[in-house]
Amino acid sequence: MKKKIISVVLTSVFVVSSLFVGCGNKSNKKADGAKAQKAEKTLVFAQGADPRGLDPAFVDDGESAKIIANVYEGLLKYKSNSTELEPCLATEWKISPDGKEYTFKLRQGVKFHDGTDFNAEAVKFSIDRQLPPKRTEDMPYASFTFGPVDKVEVVDPYTVKILLKEPYTPFLANLAMCLAAPIVSPAAVQKYGDKFIENPVGTGVFKFVKWDRGQSIVLERNEEYWGEKAKVNKAVFKFTKENSVRASELMAGQVDIIDGVDPNDVAQLEKSGLNVLKQPGMNINYMAFNCSRPPFDNAKLREAISYAIDREELVKFLYQGYSEVANSQMPSFIPGFNDKVKPYEYNPEKAKAMLKELGKENLEIKMIVYSNPRPYNPVGQKLAEAIQGYLLKVGVKATVEPYTWTEYKEKTKQGEGDIMFYGWTGDNGDPDNFLSLLDSNEIASSLNAAKYKNDKVDELLAEARKTPNGEERNKLYKDIQDILAKDAPWLPISSAKSMAAYSSKIKGFTYHPTGVIFLKNVDKE
Repeated sequence: MKKKIISVVLTSVFVVSSLFVGCGNKSNKKADGAKAQKAEKTLVFAQGADPRGLDPAFVDDGESAKIIANVYEGLLKYKSNSTELEPCLATEWKISPDGKEYTFKLRQGVKFHDGTDFNAEAVKFSIDRQLPPKRTEDMPYASFTFGPVDKVEVVDPYTVKILLKEPYTPFLANLAMCLAAPIVSPAAVQKYGDKFIENPVGTGVFKFVKWDRGQSIVLERNEEYWGEKAKVNKAVFKFTKENSVRASELMAGQVDIIDGVDPNDVAQLEKSGLNVLKQPGMNINYMAFNCSRPPFDNAKLREAISYAIDREELVKFLYQGYSEVANSQMPSFIPGFNDKVKPYEYNPEKAKAMLKELGKENLEIKMIVYSNPRPYNPVGQKLAEAIQGYLLKVGVKATVEPYTWTEYKEKTKQGEGDIMFYGWTGDNGDPDNFLSLLDSNEIASSLNAAKYKNDKVDELLAEARKTPNGEERNKLYKDIQDILAKDAPWLPISSAKSMAAYSSKIKGFTYHPTGVIFLKNVDKE
């Protein structure tokens, strides 16, 4: 009996002990789980609009580029704070003496996000689909990036040769751009077809998860990335049209970083203890005339309208010191910038006299504009409305029709509007990247939004592309700017500082000179 009681007691002690051990294990697991959950970092970046798409062959806008730059990679990349080139998916390259053959050795052991291999066949596929006869008119950067390419040859699984029809000085710089140049998964393109633009698959540091249109895009860290992995687990791109709302979300801690900062919000953001990044921007903000049809197929009328607008006052009033007046089609620090040229100066009386002489005293025109902020124009449609006021003073009645960014891009492509508002952030720091926007060969691609054609400009551009970097090449670009200053297909308005605001919890955030946000090295405390 005594032994039986002792046995029961010992059994009870064992059961109770086991229960405590079990509870302890559960408690530890919960603690570990909570710790892991706490360690997971989600970065939220708020921008003004959805991307147009996520296939680098079919888009040409900054909203798309910011996401594409984090999902895909090219053969080359730019260094973190410049447009100097360095290896990426290509580890080395050589150029033939005649400048027409580029041979690339490729990085081995790299996987696309779908698990398929990156190799020379993938490079050939990515370029071939943007060459004739496969190239289509809705590939805006294809002719710009790969126009001089004759063919692509696979030498072996990790060597590829690109043969050009003629020497093309900007070619290497173009291969580091985040539009057209990134390498896509051939298997994914074949799987998704037309829907690949919504289901991107690259080799980049982040993988695509989902896109809720008008709301957000979610990316997650690529755990199989070939290089150093991203510091955050997830990156969410949130789409909020209004500048003031994005600023409020940042101040409330609902987002971590915003771009398209309105100059009017800077003081309040800084007062709230937030960081506001302000650095020289490689961009141009301009007003484009539709040169392909009346009334602005007349260069004299373009000149008259240019005299009607006070750019100095406009920039001072709208941008409050965060932009400077632009006198050319590119920023002043780009090689080949012509410091002798200026657009037609503000002279409303001359504008009125010219309008009368041209029989256009009662001119009525339609202006179209994007409603959301842009890096080169953070105030959106306010720019068009301010110019509408200047035109009214010289007797020109202008209507302003705003569109969301994606709608706006389609409207300009279709040729809507007598005047359009546009801008450009340089992709690679080369003068050709800016002045090609006025190449008549880029009308079909929609990069030449003004639909401007001048045979001499086309001839000089073609010559400059074949000329090695240096003073001879710079002179050709300066000559082009002389012609454009007189012809006035655009009215250059301003070059803006690149501006973004971010929480003090964010470390390592910078704006690349090309206007792209690389999130790989951004951390969140």
